[in-house]
Amino acid sequence: MRRRRVVTLALAGLLSLPTFAATPWPGAATGPAKGPVAQKDQTKALLQFQKDLASVLALRTESEPLLGAALLARPLVNPPEVLTYHALLERASRNEDAGPQVAWARLADCETKADACPNAEALATLQKQAPDNAAVWLLKLGVDGHNNASKADMRADLTRAANAKVYDDYLGASLKALANSVTQLPPPADTFNPLQGAGAAGVQMVLVFGLASAQPMPGFQATAKYCDDNKEDASVVGDCLKLAKVLEWGSSPLGRSLGLHLRETLSTDASDQSSAKTARLNLIWEMQRFAQLNLQAQGDKATAQKLLMLARSGGTEMSVILASLRAYGMPPEAPAGWEPSKPAG
Repeated sequence: MRRRRVVTLALAGLLSLPTFAATPWPGAATGPAKGPVAQKDQTKALLQFQKDLASVLALRTESEPLLGAALLARPLVNPPEVLTYHALLERASRNEDAGPQVAWARLADCETKADACPNAEALATLQKQAPDNAAVWLLKLGVDGHNNASKADMRADLTRAANAKVYDDYLGASLKALANSVTQLPPPADTFNPLQGAGAAGVQMVLVFGLASAQPMPGFQATAKYCDDNKEDASVVGDCLKLAKVLEWGSSPLGRSLGLHLRETLSTDASDQSSAKTARLNLIWEMQRFAQLNLQAQGDKATAQKLLMLARSGGTEMSVILASLRAYGMPPEAPAGWEPSKPAG
């Protein structure tokens, strides 16, 4: 469950999103090159800053700051018990204001080596808290497939997902929690290159978008495979196409990508296939422009602050992306004749 959040076109034609916490920002090129020792020192300083932030937030009692503290503490090595991912999320979950976003984060509170991921208790909680969220049932479909559950169980998972009212993987809630959390203390000078234009705001950007990107994800590949393996069954195809509509207008570019993929490959209407292909191309365009803004933000304080402000808005991942493009006058539709650039390497 602790996988990186990437938009991939193995499913529906999307290129990889930057994994901000794990890769250097191009803005680093504006200052002197850093050797391995300097980079190691900066990483150590950043982790200490995360620990300091989590320590301050752990004094709060509301679920949102505790969720932010947990996300900040998750990468720490051998933190104090009170600052563990588990302890902070347990506290958050006991609050009256704890919503399904806390249970979603708890999915990653599990032992991968013991094949105990996602957290079964958290998944059961989500089924009660958010029964009309397709993301919950796609997650369960992936779990049932992994556990070799019966065909009837997997078919029921698909039906629940297809009849859901929304798709939300709560990344927007995580972005908001983190964006509000990183302002509690100023980033120390040794966490960033002072010659970078974004300075402290750039460090905050790395934390917010990098840590949020490590949130749990439902089984998109398992869903795509299930629909493809059963495309001779008209009832399954019907539910997969119903699901596609829910996903296309959901919270996530990954979800939208899968929805467009399902419509493009399962619909028998040529015009429907064509419109899905066009929408998929526009989605790639949007994601490349958003990645461009994130790179720009590392060298420009105003851009970093603007994107952080949008992350605090409490919208979904998709709404933050589209609002960012609007703020910088970038159209959401690809120009005529435009083709996606391929990731380097």
